[in-house]
Amino acid sequence: MDVQNLEKSVSEIPFSEELTACAEATDRTLRRLLDGQKDIPSRLKEAMIYTVLSPGKRIRAALVQWCCRVVSGQVNENALNTAAAVEMVHTYSLIHDDLPAMDDDDFRRSRPSCHKQFDEATAILAGDALLTFAFEVLAAEITPPQTAVQMVRILAEAAGPAGMIAGQIKDLQSQGVEGTLSELQSIHICKTGRMFAASAELGAVAGRASEKHQKALARFGLDIGLGFQIADDLLDVSATSEQLGKTAGKDSRQKKLTYPSLVGIEKARQIAEQITQRALEDLSCFGSEADILRRLAVELLNRKR
Repeated sequence: MDVQNLEKSVSEIPFSEELTACAEATDRTLRRLLDGQKDIPSRLKEAMIYTVLSPGKRIRAALVQWCCRVVSGQVNENALNTAAAVEMVHTYSLIHDDLPAMDDDDFRRSRPSCHKQFDEATAILAGDALLTFAFEVLAAEITPPQTAVQMVRILAEAAGPAGMIAGQIKDLQSQGVEGTLSELQSIHICKTGRMFAASAELGAVAGRASEKHQKALARFGLDIGLGFQIADDLLDVSATSEQLGKTAGKDSRQKKLTYPSLVGIEKARQIAEQITQRALEDLSCFGSEADILRRLAVELLNRKR
């Protein structure tokens, strides 16, 4: 089914309500996990809570929950704890990304960035704390132990030096340099795609999916992650700072390698639609139980913020 026809067939799904419900479940889990930590110094804990519980769509966390539900029919405790861990890792990356040595942004999610609300040292440590606490949560909360080990490896590989961190340094190195399409794709796969793929795969593992379904959902996550990043590149040149909740137009000012800068706005939109179509094909082994994921793919393609 192509993107246009799909929009009609899944239009009845209450997507906003579903996404809000996932975000609320994630936030409740984050609060429970953080409230259980009594020995965190107060300023550090304040910074962690300020950032990880700041207003956001929680798309990666929702992807964990939905993929678990697709393969098992429900969202279980493993999925909720894993969604919280994924959100911690994502938030750590945003805290560090906003630092002056990185993207140097004063706003995130329509409020001051962590280093502006507190200070640079506290922001760095809050990011470090969320990253390490995420793996503590997986090790302590996920059962059975074999599943915990599997999840730790999936998340570590996606977020680590050959995953998201690789994407970050490639992104920094691309500034002011004439790049190629293959280099840009590599940046997007590492920087964004790998964490989306991990989120989907972690949800599949939480739901005890078959190997076939686990791989299919991982491919789906990677593809919507790529589409998400292209949409992000497009929004940077078309949306306002108020819409984005962060500073608009920074990619061009920093001379970053992006799809609009490399192939133009119209071609970038075409590529995003092609990737979304591929994501829908990734779900061909599922029936209507995966319609929420199909709707997610379309929503990410058409997002305005």
